[in-house]
Amino acid sequence: MPAHHPLDPVALTEALVAIDSRNPDLVPGAPGERACAEFLAEVLDGWGFAVALQDVAPGRTNVVARIGPAHEAPLVLNGHLDVVGTDDMTHAPFLPHRRGGNLYGRGSTDMKGGVAAMCVAAARAAERGTLRRELILAAVCDEEFASIGTRALLDQDLHAVGAIITEPTRLAVVPAHKGFAWLTVTVQGRAAHGSRYDVGIDANRHAGLFLAALDRFEHDVLTRRTHPLLGRASVHAAEVHGGTGWSTYADQCTVHLERRTLPGESGPDALAEMQALLDALHAERPTFSATVALGGAQPPLDLAADAPLVHQMVAACRAHGLPGAIDGLSCWTDAALFAQAGIPALCFGPGDIARAHSATEWVEVEQIERATAVLESVCLAS
Repeated sequence: MPAHHPLDPVALTEALVAIDSRNPDLVPGAPGERACAEFLAEVLDGWGFAVALQDVAPGRTNVVARIGPAHEAPLVLNGHLDVVGTDDMTHAPFLPHRRGGNLYGRGSTDMKGGVAAMCVAAARAAERGTLRRELILAAVCDEEFASIGTRALLDQDLHAVGAIITEPTRLAVVPAHKGFAWLTVTVQGRAAHGSRYDVGIDANRHAGLFLAALDRFEHDVLTRRTHPLLGRASVHAAEVHGGTGWSTYADQCTVHLERRTLPGESGPDALAEMQALLDALHAERPTFSATVALGGAQPPLDLAADAPLVHQMVAACRAHGLPGAIDGLSCWTDAALFAQAGIPALCFGPGDIARAHSATEWVEVEQIERATAVLESVCLAS
């Protein structure tokens, strides 16, 4: 029974992977996180945590578990329960299996291995030592789409000394990651018969002018914007749609862009830069007409390398025979939302983000165990 689940992070990873928690905003008809959250809540309750289930949306549930004295600001350990789709996977997604020292299954790396490690680490710390402060475990929904889980958690006016997000970092300490902005550029043309060059304005060709300008912008500007842990800023055209038929001038072409942002850059900044490109093209060619709109955007993370939480993590890593490397992530995580709320945050966990969302997803069993040991030390020392 879950209430008697052993304090074994690998076994818990297997149990979590076996529960289908695909995000329904990414996979229509998917079940969401509720069943996975209920299972984990029962496990944590059996381990002595005070557990609450937070329904954020129908079928979308957070687990919030607390243990330890509450007289000081708590330490938060956070991870997400949702996973992405399973099309074209090379192995059964929800039948976890071990082979060659690795554990295979959807969510094994991203990020049920990290969730299991943080839960077992906190339980072992509470069982083996006197906790100096309260530990809050937050296993949240929807990180893969809109982060409604962590947003709902932070909406409760949460105050904490720090937050460790157990995303896959290959056991490096990660105080920085990129943000992103989604931009839609709509290029206007004028529909006309394909023979009427004197009337038609080809939105697709004008979109080509924009894409050429975008290419120059990345080469001339973004390659010079760098961060010591994150490399350079970037932009790519994710989708291009325009035209209605062979013999018709396209009256509209839509270009969806993703702009990966560095610390110090924001969604509105990216919007202003794209607007400047469009304005310059219009000045050069008055028939060029286009608008740009900002869709979703998430901020970057940039915790100072000398922050106390970073020092604690590096020291714990070295105490357990790890190098304590400080690295950056190119992807986005919920850590940025904690930082935005004034809570120092970083990422540390088992697995490699390069395997997230992939056709073959796996996590090293040894990394789950070592991450658990490191996190237990941090829970006891905090």
